[in-house]
Amino acid sequence: MRHYCTYFDARYLPRALALYDSLVRSGGGIRLWALCLDAASEDALRRLGLPGIEVISLREFEAGDEALLAAKANRSTVEYYFTCSPSLPLFVLRRHPEVDLITYLDADLYFYADPEPIFDEIGDASIAIVPHRFAPRVADKVRFGRFNVGWLTFRGDESGLECLNWWRERCLEWCYARQEGDRYADQKYLDRFPELFSNVRVIEHRGVNLGPWNLGNHGVSQEAGEIRVDGDPLICFHFANFRRVASWLYNTDLASWHVRPSALVRRKVVGPYIDALRRQDARLAALPAAVSAPPAPSRAPESFPTRMARKLRAARRICSGLLLQDHLLLLRDRVL
Repeated sequence: MRHYCTYFDARYLPRALALYDSLVRSGGGIRLWALCLDAASEDALRRLGLPGIEVISLREFEAGDEALLAAKANRSTVEYYFTCSPSLPLFVLRRHPEVDLITYLDADLYFYADPEPIFDEIGDASIAIVPHRFAPRVADKVRFGRFNVGWLTFRGDESGLECLNWWRERCLEWCYARQEGDRYADQKYLDRFPELFSNVRVIEHRGVNLGPWNLGNHGVSQEAGEIRVDGDPLICFHFANFRRVASWLYNTDLASWHVRPSALVRRKVVGPYIDALRRQDARLAALPAAVSAPPAPSRAPESFPTRMARKLRAARRICSGLLLQDHLLLLRDRVL
């Protein structure tokens, strides 16, 4: 049994469900603590009643935590979500003493293979972090942090708890979506983990937290039906900034990282994720009272020339994305 935690709101609920399904399929017995950041995601998850998911409501999570509520009042919604990152694994470890090791996962991760090789590498470490492994063309992005928040593992021992409490205090003090000195959101604080705390393991496996920032740094191949990254099995991919443009069109955001995905990546890495998201959309639509993400803010009235100019700009972005293979088309449920 492996213990994980993640958080999301209704907009990210399909991704969180895809993460859950991929974990169950790839990793066997799991327990996933799911912090629902709004009522819509909580309601949907409780009605789905999925085995192995422990639903945490925002009310329960925030109850009695005056420091967290004070921070909530002075930052944006997304910045508050970042602020919650260290508090969630702490919440689980404090309330569930039977949990010795908890792994935080971003909700937009997707698993392709059993994560046990990662836990083998972690061994008896108290803290495990994953480097970004930035590709050379985006090496300057290290200013946002050497390590990525997508996968973080903490043991409920002295060093693990000391680290989590330190990280939480820093995020309560400052956690904004901008780089400022040696700080950036919840992420750049991770740079200090190896120097401040004992028994920290930097994960070297190339198949964990593959993402847009390091895809250009690695060779992706298929061997005996298994996707590999520089020879290591692909464990999980981080679909940061991935979004649906239309039912037949998806934006991978890879071009912004100077990556042109190969046919193998498009069809064997991205394709399964698109299929998973579509299955989750159908699963949610089938609920008795379907839960959907909050509607996007309505646009102010536009003149005809303004509306046409906006549509032309959108069409140019799509055409550019298709040429760069940043935007992927679906034809008969198959990624081109």
